[in-house]
Amino acid sequence: MEQGVFITIEGGEGAGKTTIISRLAAELSALGDTVTITREPGGIPIAEQIRAVILDRNHTGMDGRTEALLYAAARRQHLVEKVVPALEKGHVVLCDRFIDSSLAYQGHARGIGMEAVLAINAFAIDGMMPKLTLYLDVRPEVGLRRIQEAEVREINRIDLEAITFHEQVREGFLQLAQMYSDRIVVIDAEQSADAVFEQCMSIILKRRAGF
Repeated sequence: MEQGVFITIEGGEGAGKTTIISRLAAELSALGDTVTITREPGGIPIAEQIRAVILDRNHTGMDGRTEALLYAAARRQHLVEKVVPALEKGHVVLCDRFIDSSLAYQGHARGIGMEAVLAINAFAIDGMMPKLTLYLDVRPEVGLRRIQEAEVREINRIDLEAITFHEQVREGFLQLAQMYSDRIVVIDAEQSADAVFEQCMSIILKRRAGF
């Protein structure tokens, strides 16, 4: 039986998810929560190996449906091995990306269709959805520039997509925010990091009372 709180943080490339998650975890821990930080694809050895295949710059010929299936496979293993056990222990789980990324990237931007990708993932997640999703919204040109300037990680296969692809990803996320407005909250990620953090933290604390 789920006892903890499952919160996902979504956004396009360079939205600042990793930085915000780290700060949220520190603040929630200071308030007495036990926090588990994780990411998708990844978070556990099997899923990290799938991540390496998906993001490898040499795999530019990967079919869109293959990509979607790999993400769903990584998601399933990640849930059963890490997320669900943490929730059963009463943890707050902060996850960098989840099903909404698949819907925006593969469903919308790849043109597979959100309904098709949702069907694949419905099988994978078996009803496990986050209580709250914070979508960090940033224009693609801003996010990609941040990645290039910061040089904090290697440029991966998704980063190399045309700007039009990233624009479609953002469009997909904004559509999802409208479709699932009860769960997804849009945050302007072009604000200062402090402003983004404070807004995210405020939303989590307000929503916690209703979980």
